[in-house]
Amino acid sequence: MNNSGEQGTGGVYSQKGKEFDRDSRYITTRVVRSPGKGDYPVEAGRYRLVAARACPWANRTLIVRRLLGLEDALSVGLPGPTHDADSWTFDLDPGGVDPVLGIHHLKDAYLARFPDYDRGITVPALVEVATGQVVTNDFAQMTLDFDTEWSGLHRPSAPDLYPEALRPEMDDVMRRIYTEVNNGVYRCGFAGSQEAYDAAYDRLFAALDWLEDRLADRRYLMGDSLTEADVRLFTTLVRFDAVYHGHFKCNRNKLSEMPVLWAYARDLFQTPGFGDTIDFEQIKAHYYVVHTDLNPLQIVPKGPDLSGWLTAHGREALGGRPFGDGTPPDPVREAERPPHRLG
Repeated sequence: MNNSGEQGTGGVYSQKGKEFDRDSRYITTRVVRSPGKGDYPVEAGRYRLVAARACPWANRTLIVRRLLGLEDALSVGLPGPTHDADSWTFDLDPGGVDPVLGIHHLKDAYLARFPDYDRGITVPALVEVATGQVVTNDFAQMTLDFDTEWSGLHRPSAPDLYPEALRPEMDDVMRRIYTEVNNGVYRCGFAGSQEAYDAAYDRLFAALDWLEDRLADRRYLMGDSLTEADVRLFTTLVRFDAVYHGHFKCNRNKLSEMPVLWAYARDLFQTPGFGDTIDFEQIKAHYYVVHTDLNPLQIVPKGPDLSGWLTAHGREALGGRPFGDGTPPDPVREAERPPHRLG
């Protein structure tokens, strides 16, 4: 069992003197159009996505699900922002029980398939509704499969988030974003020594400077339209000033002090499908309450002022079409609106 307390990261806290080491042993089962041995078939209504709003890896799946219009095909369960040492829990639902799966602990879905499961109970997770068994928690592959294998269930005019012609470069960009930024903030926060922290800090801000340069003359990471790469970067950027700058000591500067990245992040936040999945109160509660090694008194800061996310960004001047040949998603459904949404 991952006893780090951060079930959403799949990581393990560093031991003193060592750098953060993420446990990446995920359940690699896939849900695909033509399943091979061990895979599951794409089928509307068969699975439930369990994805806490607080977790950046789960937040990816919520955004992609919105952009592609998979709401009717794939229901969503939303655990609360905090959890016990054992499992994510459905504290926000009546009686603390997921209304579809009938469980209080996400761990129950993992044990239903793997009775001796001894790794982290992580989100996002796809759970087969009929059996109550976890199918996969491989967050990186999950959204790529939503983009491609689930295309028959996409809404009309859904954007192409993983364009085939861009994939070689895009895969390299996403790999760098993951290692240096998405995971880089955790490498800072859970560094086990000054030396490990200093190295992690330098790597993180070198990558943010690279992104500042890359986005100076293009609206999105891959050009004129949104892709999966933008989704993956956004979920770290949106948490940066609220959590990572202070809690994880990523404090060379705030995101709001990097003019290009700050404008880019606001552009995404104000795009349908992005900001309407964000609940800053849940995000802050998760990190500051769950990480008792870093914040033993579990005090959640009142700041920072988040109203800047709704201010003009000026990125329209770079042109582009956010959804390419597609269209924006429908307004977020009332039942899925974040309780503490900005705006």
